[in-house]
Amino acid sequence: MARSRLLIKPSAVKEIEAIPLKRERRRLVERIAGLAENPRPVGVEKLSGQDKYRLRQGRYRILYAIEDQNLLVYVVKVGHRKDVYRK
Repeated sequence: MARSRLLIKPSAVKEIEAIPLKRERRRLVERIAGLAENPRPVGVEKLSGQDKYRLRQGRYRILYAIEDQNLLVYVVKVGHRKDVYRK
């Protein structure tokens, strides 16, 4: 499978930088980088009512969209599981 381009929304970058533990930030970044190789890894779920997917990483969630025709993965939001789904 071809490698997808990975785009991260600037607000998602700020959300990652706001995570207090460096170890957890590093794990999130590694998990996001892995989306370029496999946009639908084991454990990913499609969000109901949206064209977005959710990936778990410990207490945090990564919300992203996939454009298969353009080979693009767009990370929209990263946050703690209790807050990430709120608008």
